[in-house]
Amino acid sequence: MDDKVIIFDTTLRDGEQAPGFSMNIDEKLRMARQLEALNVDILEAGFPIASEGDFQAVRRVSAEVRTPVIAGLARSMRKDIDRCAKALEGANKARIHVFLATSDIHLKYKLNKSREEALALMVDGVQYARTLCDNVEFSAEDAGRTDMDFLVKVTESVIDAGATTVNLPDTVGYCLPEEYGLLIKTIRDRVRNIDKAILSTHCHNDLGLAVANSLAGIQNGIRQVECTINGIGERAGNAALEEVVMALQVRKQFYGVTTGINTKELYASSRLLTEVTTMAVQANKAIVGDNAFAHEAGIHQDGMLKNAITYEIMTPASVGVPEGKIVLGKHSGRHALVARCRALGSPLSPDQLEHAYMLMTTIADRKKTVDDKDLEEIISAARTKTSTANAAVGPA
Repeated sequence: MDDKVIIFDTTLRDGEQAPGFSMNIDEKLRMARQLEALNVDILEAGFPIASEGDFQAVRRVSAEVRTPVIAGLARSMRKDIDRCAKALEGANKARIHVFLATSDIHLKYKLNKSREEALALMVDGVQYARTLCDNVEFSAEDAGRTDMDFLVKVTESVIDAGATTVNLPDTVGYCLPEEYGLLIKTIRDRVRNIDKAILSTHCHNDLGLAVANSLAGIQNGIRQVECTINGIGERAGNAALEEVVMALQVRKQFYGVTTGINTKELYASSRLLTEVTTMAVQANKAIVGDNAFAHEAGIHQDGMLKNAITYEIMTPASVGVPEGKIVLGKHSGRHALVARCRALGSPLSPDQLEHAYMLMTTIADRKKTVDDKDLEEIISAARTKTSTANAAVGPA
């Protein structure tokens, strides 16, 4: 089996569908260029049938972003597929991404169709898309809650119809890693023509398990992961691209796979997305959050100052973060205070350090962190205090 995992970025499609994250055409293009710098394999630029704006965005991205495969989404309906193909005309490498729901819940309550009716639509959609594009992906929406016998039949049928990639999404974030991994394994074991297509995962984060489920999929033969920058997307979001990629890199010996991602562009990609959408990333977000490489606890700071490997399993530079941070707060120790004072060019004597430490903890009890301006005042006060005390004692 190929040891490369294809990274399919859907920030501009599924990510943008989340409330508050919509982007105009120029913003999508800026983000697409950054995703190209990140070296994603596939860039899903939008859902062309959804609106004129989405159609034009896919068209612009297709014309101007040349390295990744550009994908457009389409329901398994000929009018959707025609619109998608039209939007992708200028792409250097194009993919039509066809989808239809497969779970009985969706078939009954959303589509009002039988399994047989839905399967006929899926096969027709894929066959028709293949007449317009050689690279066709089919997504079985809500695969995580689909009857296994039917999912096997769907997978075999769409591969026979010409799908080169089959995506098995946990659309509503319902699956647990063990059962999602078993789903993928079962499909690989039971689908007779599975060797003719790449299996893909697209996991949502409703239970906070999108990344864990994606990794479980990889362990069981998934070779394409659909994900977004900062994990944005419908409801609680998608699997976060930066988390999947760095899990595979940091734990490469465990997973035994690689990606083509330029990890040094992860932080820049995250920051551009927050700028474009004006939606901040939580401070404790893995990999790209403000606290991902920040340390306040004294024991942690002491270890970091001696050797960063004590508390950091990857370097800030490896993901494009300018540098880690030793944050002074009420949990900080003297070692961190000494290091920060030296960095400011103001080393302290032992007596000055004790007074400065007392002042720092007093200030830290009143405010969340002690910044450099506070520290400069602390240093000045500590030096004045110890100088006055020494003068009062006088010469021996």
